[in-house]
Amino acid sequence: MSVTPIAPTLNPWHDGTANGAVTESLLIITGTMGAGKTTVLGEASDILALRHIAHAAIDLDALGLVHLPSAPGNDGVMYRNLQSVCNNYASLGVRRLLLARAMEDRAELELCRRVVSAKNTVVCRLTAGIKAMQQRVQTRESGVSQRKYVARVANLNVILDRARLEDFTVTNENRSLTEVAHEMLVKAGWISN
Repeated sequence: MSVTPIAPTLNPWHDGTANGAVTESLLIITGTMGAGKTTVLGEASDILALRHIAHAAIDLDALGLVHLPSAPGNDGVMYRNLQSVCNNYASLGVRRLLLARAMEDRAELELCRRVVSAKNTVVCRLTAGIKAMQQRVQTRESGVSQRKYVARVANLNVILDRARLEDFTVTNENRSLTEVAHEMLVKAGWISN
């Protein structure tokens, strides 16, 4: 995947001067389709909330759900939306950000880091068996693009294998959702055992 470069209008928030707001930590949850990024994102957010740890959790793909016939892709819009959301959270004092997105290459990872402007970034890759992930996608996606999405699972997994952007991996198969999210947060250094 090629990320369409954008030049977000950087504002005082990005250099840490707007109301003293700075994103301290960014935890990116990556993985192929069906790896459980969004589900683990939600559970990790619940774990952090139970511990009274202020944070925001964003499924980045949801910020790019748009069809623009005149644009080659939606990534530019998605990252401009992310910048706006981050500005809003920063103005409320949120210093930790969980982000779910299949990061396919270093250029996209660097773009994300620039837009969020976090002091510390950690990338967790969720993994599971291909058949398990394909089954999850087939169950989740019942519409017109189901076949395309199921086929994309293995292809995207190969892309992520080659990119090797993760700092660590967590297996999301044959174990509870809470165990997976807890392990991820511990490995990221966001919570202790």
